[in-house]
Amino acid sequence: MKIPTVRRDTPPRPPEVPKTEEHRFPCDNCGSDMRFDPGNNQMICDYCGNTTPLPQLRDTIREIAIERGLNADGAEQEETRVLDCPNCGAQIEFDPAIHAAECPFCATPIVTGTGINRHIKPAAVIPFAFEERQAHVAMNDWLGSLWFAPNGLQKYARKGRRMTGVYVPFWTFDAQTESSYSGQRGDTYYVTQTVMRDGKPTRVQVPRIRWSPRRGRVARFFDDVVILASSSLPKSHTDGLQPWDMSALSPYAPQYLAGFRAEAYRITLEDGLTEARAHMDAVIARDVRMDIGGDQQRIDRIDTRMSDVTFKHVLLPVWVAAYKYSGQSYRFVVNGQTGRVQGERPYSKWKIAFATIAALIVAAIVGYIAAQSK
Repeated sequence: MKIPTVRRDTPPRPPEVPKTEEHRFPCDNCGSDMRFDPGNNQMICDYCGNTTPLPQLRDTIREIAIERGLNADGAEQEETRVLDCPNCGAQIEFDPAIHAAECPFCATPIVTGTGINRHIKPAAVIPFAFEERQAHVAMNDWLGSLWFAPNGLQKYARKGRRMTGVYVPFWTFDAQTESSYSGQRGDTYYVTQTVMRDGKPTRVQVPRIRWSPRRGRVARFFDDVVILASSSLPKSHTDGLQPWDMSALSPYAPQYLAGFRAEAYRITLEDGLTEARAHMDAVIARDVRMDIGGDQQRIDRIDTRMSDVTFKHVLLPVWVAAYKYSGQSYRFVVNGQTGRVQGERPYSKWKIAFATIAALIVAAIVGYIAAQSK
C-alpha cells in the first residue's frame, strides 16, 4: 500500500472558529445603540428617535438534515457571550460590557464574568409583535382576573420593574413517517338478558364487544413539531403560551435581537428529537385507531419508519416578569406574538379565609330561613 507523503512546509489548517455575535447597532445620527421596534419592522434609537428600516432579507428558512445537526461540526455554529444564572441555570446573552445583572426568569442577581456559548446558529425567529407596556397591561389584566390573588402583589406588579423581552430557544422538527400496525377492532353488539328489578324479572339489552384482527398502514408528514429547548421556565408555562403562528417565522437576523435578551438552548438537539418522536408516536397511534375504526381499538404493534428528518433552531418571543413578594418568587410570561399570559398563580390566605367565613355565614342564614319556614 502506498503511503501518502505530507509536506512539512505546509502546516495543517486550523479549524474555523465561529465569529462571536454581538447584537449592537449604533445609530447613524447620534451613535447610541439602536433596538428592534416591535410591530414596525424597523430599528429605532430611543435617544434621538432616529429610525432605519430593517434590511430586506432574501434568505429562505432552510431545514437542516438531522444527520448534520447531530454531527458536532455538521450545522453552522455561532458564539455568543452569556451570563449563567446560579439559581435556574439559564444562560442569557448580555452585552459584552455587562458583568452583573438580574436573571429575567427568577430575579436572581447574577454577578459573574461573561462566558462564551457555542451553539447551532438560529435559522429563524418570530419577532416581537408589541412593546413592553402592552405586555405589562396583559399581565396586570390576567392578575386582576385571578380570584384570591394578593392585592399587594397586584399593586407591586403594576408599579414594579419593567418586563424583559427574551427570545426563548425552540427546536422544530419535520419528518415523513410510514407505519405498519396490527391490532384489533371492537364492535359493539347487544344481547338480551333477564334481570330482577323490584322483585320482577325484566328483559334488558346488555352490550358486548366483538373483537376482530386488523392490520394496515398509515402515513403522515409532520411539519414543525415545536419542542422547547429551554429548562429555565416551567414547561407548563411555555405549553400554555401556545399556539404559535409558525407562518410568521422570519429568516434569522441579529437585528431582531437588538434591545432584547436571547437565551441559549439547554436541551440538546438529540434530546429534543427524542421528545419530538414521542409526540409523533402519540399522533401516529391516534391515526392507527382511526384507521382500525369500530367502537373500540386495541393496538398490538406499530412499526414506524421515519425519513427526511430535518430540524431548525428557532427563537420565539416571550415577555418575562419575575417578582419576589413576601419572600416568594412569582414568574409571569406573556407570548410576545399573541399576548397570551401564563404564570404561577398566587393566593391570598386572608382572601380565602374571608371567603370561607362569608360562605359559612350565608349557609347559616339560608339554614335559619329554611328552618323558620317549616
